[in-house]
Amino acid sequence: MGSSRAVLLPGTASDEVFVASVFARPLAEAGYSLVAPPSRGVAEHVDALDAAWAGRPLVVGGVSLGAHVAASWAVRHPERCAGVLVALPAWNGPAGDAPAALAAAASAAAVEAVGVDGALTGVDGWLGDELRRAWPRYGRRLADVLREAAGSVAPTVAELGRLGVPVGVAACTDDPVHPIGTARTWVDALPRGVLRTTTLAELGADREVLGRAALDALREAGARPTGP
Repeated sequence: MGSSRAVLLPGTASDEVFVASVFARPLAEAGYSLVAPPSRGVAEHVDALDAAWAGRPLVVGGVSLGAHVAASWAVRHPERCAGVLVALPAWNGPAGDAPAALAAAASAAAVEAVGVDGALTGVDGWLGDELRRAWPRYGRRLADVLREAAGSVAPTVAELGRLGVPVGVAACTDDPVHPIGTARTWVDALPRGVLRTTTLAELGADREVLGRAALDALREAGARPTGP
């Protein structure tokens, strides 16, 4: 892929710890070193990608919001990008009433009203464990970061159509917050996009299944010829 570094960004109110649990080992086995910035929010994610650029094309990507930001960066800077790893894309263009955006806005309101513990009442299993670990790390910024994500803009279908580098997309077939249809829309728009899927149950048992799915898709996308 022309690069030994992969810069991966977290999703909304997630963090670099989760990114590493998903991608670190699969990337290392594929010959990449993971750069997982401790960035928070859209602007910091963009700054982290800019800072990682050192004159050699990078693989960039992330989870959910992080994938949106990385793909948008790749559209703006195609010469800096060797490929994109997209895990759990949540929408295209403006967020509108996308399930992930509505969930982020509702979470922001709940955090402000009842605090982190109250907002996570009833959120159980591995996802609850992840959120209870990551959300307190945001401190007073948590509600603002959630609300910013809910109003953020992902790449449009037209922008994805201009992204000529290989793109590996991974999604869960049973995820109502990151619908599989959105992942298919991304892949249909991408000139060199490939989709691989897993399930929330598999992800709960082993975070790396999501990273491996994205990398498998990226390898296949990279093997595809450019042009018509």
